[in-house]
Amino acid sequence: MNAEFDAVASDYDEQLNRGLSLSGETKDYFAEGRMRWLRQRLLEFGVTPSSALDFGCGTGTATPWFFDVLGVQELTGCDPSEESLKVAATLYGGKFPVRFCQADEEASERVDLAFCNGVFHHILPQDRATAFAQVYRALRPNGVFAFWENNPWNPGTRWAMSRVPFDADAIMIRPSEARGLLKAAGFRPLLTDFLFYFPRCLSALRVLEKALVKLPLGGQYLVLAQK
Repeated sequence: MNAEFDAVASDYDEQLNRGLSLSGETKDYFAEGRMRWLRQRLLEFGVTPSSALDFGCGTGTATPWFFDVLGVQELTGCDPSEESLKVAATLYGGKFPVRFCQADEEASERVDLAFCNGVFHHILPQDRATAFAQVYRALRPNGVFAFWENNPWNPGTRWAMSRVPFDADAIMIRPSEARGLLKAAGFRPLLTDFLFYFPRCLSALRVLEKALVKLPLGGQYLVLAQK
């Protein structure tokens, strides 16, 4: 996986936005939306993280939102792609208290919150348990893992992924499968939410998303789990 993303690091955003074009939004709309939804859910559970791990951070798209929306004080972004980490460090390293490192360099029981977005569909099924175990080790006791993935039941999501070259070999992961793997790794799932139902041309309907959050048709889903 690292060699594949090394090759696309310099034009990752261009490829991703090409896939998202049907929605009428760019990657930043979704990055901010995920964080704002996550903040709301964390507050409901009384969780206010000061340190976070962005597992599979890529080129660092989520970095500003950890600080501007969640209010964390320090962030570690890890990824197996060296070229992606270089891009992330160039874009964000001097602006935020963030450290970018290889995925196998993360220390144990260090962070309050672990986060990933669209990472596990790039991890081979036989390697997913190992990745979940790695996230589990990184969290402090009672730490929370925000697991975001693309919803395989949403046709728009499948269409978007078909237009992104680096998603060509992706193996999507169902919410029930994600919850099972989380439980097997020692996590306690707290909730499963579905988000991003309406494209920009139907943005007037987005006020309905809170009511639809348990309908498994949104473009992405969140499984929130606790160590």
